[in-house]
Amino acid sequence: MKLTSKTTVGEIVADDFKTAAIFTKFHIDFCCKGHRTIEEVCRKRDIEESVLIDHIEKARNSSANQSFDYKNWPADMIADYITKTHHRYVAEKAPVILEYLDKLCGVHGAIHPELHEIHTIFSKSFLDLTAHMKREELVVFPFIKKMKAAHSKGTELETPPFLSIETPIVTLKDDHITEGQRFIRIATLTNNYTPPVDSCSTYKVAFLMLEEFDKDLKKHIHLENNILFPKAIELEKTFEKVS
Repeated sequence: MKLTSKTTVGEIVADDFKTAAIFTKFHIDFCCKGHRTIEEVCRKRDIEESVLIDHIEKARNSSANQSFDYKNWPADMIADYITKTHHRYVAEKAPVILEYLDKLCGVHGAIHPELHEIHTIFSKSFLDLTAHMKREELVVFPFIKKMKAAHSKGTELETPPFLSIETPIVTLKDDHITEGQRFIRIATLTNNYTPPVDSCSTYKVAFLMLEEFDKDLKKHIHLENNILFPKAIELEKTFEKVS
């Protein structure tokens, strides 16, 4: 769909739900007032049309599905990719989802009490994932990069803050199991992310974003458990042979 100043907010969100986050950022109601055009909302909020359209286009372009040969990437490159792609995704999307869940619980919570449990589970997930990602970014990933650099240069490896890279990996994989179980429960409570037939736009967008979050998290965990962590363990073993 080509964007023009006459395109309505509702049409844009219906075409790609990721754009809902952009309208939320600019405090534009895409639900009850989705009939308004870009021209109208920009005039109302004193926003340059070109600025809003640029943000919308970037959100839509980010939907493009890319396929990479991750298995042949070096460990340090995978760690950087996970940080810049999946960690950033969690940090940016989770607060938006929580905002939508807050609204749903306030408006529909009495009729759909499962929304409160979904909100509780997702809140805990975001809190734990934030701590999980910080451990990776401050401790585990930097050590993986040091191993890769030392291996490439043929130099000695610095003493790690743990006995073996496998020690923190065990904990991180346990975290992954917990998150997997949480999203199994969320999928059950949402009927596999299927909103009620008469649900509003916010309801639909929230469930779509939850489903996307679930899919991204599965890829995130796959890259760590099945590609990055095994590479890190094998890399560490090369130093054991040298010593």
